[in-house]
Amino acid sequence: MSSRPVPTYLVLNRFDDEFGEYHRFVDPDSCRLVYLTRDYGLTVLDTEHALETVVVPDLELETVLPLAKELSERHGGFDGIVGISEWDLLTVAQLREELGVPGWRPEFVNRFRDKPRMKELVSGAGLRAPRFLELHAASTAEEVLGQVGLPIIVKPRSGAASQGVLRVDDRERLAAVLGEIDPAGYQCEEFIEGDVLHVDGVRRDSRFHFVSASAYVNNCLEFADGTPLGSVLLDEGAERDEVVAFAGACLDALGLADGPFHLELFRSAAGELVFLEVGLRPGGAEVGFIHRDLFGVDLFAESFRAALGLPPFHSPGEFVSAPGGGWVSIPEPRPLPSRIVSRTSLVDVIDEVYDEVLPEVGSVLDGSGGYEHIGGRFRLRGEGHDAVRRAALEVMDRYRLVAEPAERPGAPS
Repeated sequence: MSSRPVPTYLVLNRFDDEFGEYHRFVDPDSCRLVYLTRDYGLTVLDTEHALETVVVPDLELETVLPLAKELSERHGGFDGIVGISEWDLLTVAQLREELGVPGWRPEFVNRFRDKPRMKELVSGAGLRAPRFLELHAASTAEEVLGQVGLPIIVKPRSGAASQGVLRVDDRERLAAVLGEIDPAGYQCEEFIEGDVLHVDGVRRDSRFHFVSASAYVNNCLEFADGTPLGSVLLDEGAERDEVVAFAGACLDALGLADGPFHLELFRSAAGELVFLEVGLRPGGAEVGFIHRDLFGVDLFAESFRAALGLPPFHSPGEFVSAPGGGWVSIPEPRPLPSRIVSRTSLVDVIDEVYDEVLPEVGSVLDGSGGYEHIGGRFRLRGEGHDAVRRAALEVMDRYRLVAEPAERPGAPS
């Protein structure tokens, strides 16, 4: 804990956009901020008014722990440590534990990082989750098939954005996959046929401070394989109410009283809601932007304050309602790496497209862009779910992106 009358917070930063403007999330002079940041994140930080800013080559625990200890000693301790990114949640929890700072501990954070653990907790509360099997060195295709069946999803125990996730449809492929991966870091789960939805928001006192529900157009696994991905807000009504209530029950099972969440679920072909996974963070892609634009809620500010035990950034009465909205993400063009030759703007072409982020002509995309540095990003608003969904499909159909193969750095010419 800090020995100073004004609280001091350590912030781990890997953002380079407005969601890394942490100084906006607190009242001026109410606290002091110390940053450990990647170099590309410097432009969004208020370094002039920061207590100290340290640029780091990475945000791995072995890099930041000794620095955090030095900073803690130099500044009289920390009252809180925060990192909003999925990739920093566990590191931040470990720093809190090492430095004796209040906040979420690794055990709690792992409920939202470790896929088997989250499904255990959800299914243990009587809610439907996919059948799954934790893998080990001796796992065989026969064992997996006997307990889970086909088709099957093989995915890392922890991770995001469908990285490393595979769908397997036959025994031979399953046996090959099991031979290629480190089983200790993977699990297998039942493939659920149906639509994928997501619920986003922030909880306070075990209730929704803000919540929205959306349905994907295509899915994240397909996006990782090169298919455009979209999302459209659900209209107010019985379907949305059912989805939100199911998400709330899942979050109760996980013990989330205060904090952000991005929860994904299926609606099976039979109409059953099935838990997929959850993150202790705001949703990625355009989720933060459309929530800011359509509802007036800053999910990153709310997440930052909840993680530090501070009151909400806004009261529910300050949020506005949105008749309809969504987004579309265009994947990086294949083959990778690729250089952008041309792309078409859809603002003023499709009525529902109110903003877009397009790759610069001449820029090179190498497959590491996640949901940010990709083939195109579009934000939509319109009169209800059906209209916005039609517009999202129109974006996918009408957007033209031309790219050419580019050599990887260091490749022989």
